[in-house]
Amino acid sequence: MPEVVGVRFKKAGKIYYFDPQNKDINKEDFVIVETSRGIEFGEVVVGRKDVKEEDLVLPLKRVIRMATVQDHQQVEENRKKEDEAFEICLDKIADHNRDMKLIDVEYTFDRNKIIFYFTADGRVDFRELVKDLAAVFRTRIELRQIGVRDEAKMMGGLGPCGRMLCCSMFLGDFEPVSIRMAKDQNLSLNPTKISGICSRLMCCLRFESDAYKVAKETCPHVGNEVITPEGEGKVVNVNRAKKSISVELYESHKVMEFPWVEVDDKNS
Repeated sequence: MPEVVGVRFKKAGKIYYFDPQNKDINKEDFVIVETSRGIEFGEVVVGRKDVKEEDLVLPLKRVIRMATVQDHQQVEENRKKEDEAFEICLDKIADHNRDMKLIDVEYTFDRNKIIFYFTADGRVDFRELVKDLAAVFRTRIELRQIGVRDEAKMMGGLGPCGRMLCCSMFLGDFEPVSIRMAKDQNLSLNPTKISGICSRLMCCLRFESDAYKVAKETCPHVGNEVITPEGEGKVVNVNRAKKSISVELYESHKVMEFPWVEVDDKNS
């Protein structure tokens, strides 16, 4: 099996595998790698390991060398240039009267290309804008339209829970999220309650989806008759997060809460 290292180019960005070329590379090292868009600077977040060929995108690109102090300085210079390019691009968008919102600017490490990320309600004709930007920066220009989830990931912020957005902190990829996941977790289906700041369903609905799915298959359902330590009764509520159920006892007519493990389901 090929030996690889996992490299990330942005915080919470996707992890890409590269051939370490027999170099002494460890986790948290910074490296210069060859990518499809040129030479890039990245951080090793997955140490050397063997991976099956079917799990890789071949041919595997290589790690060129370990990053130097000069490379780190160039990254800092690129970030300063990105701030300048952002302001220039805002002015050019206003000059061309384009209905688009600029989100971020990224220089490739070797400065052979500048990528401008933007959002818009529909398709935007930015051909003249690209020509104008190319005349200013004298390098390759790419304008890339992104969705609202990507915008939230790039901008960052606080979610409804009060914590930093998961997408901007650790999610490398967006996974599908459905309203069914909210239903399985007995959450309110009010869009304002289950949507993130991107106005899409919250990514965290996905995190516990599998656990709730297993719980739904294994726990007694509402209406089932069960035998509890306090006698027989009928399930009136299920709390999958606490792995407990509320039972209305036949004899006392009291509603009591019990852990699943203490209850026998007569319907199973």
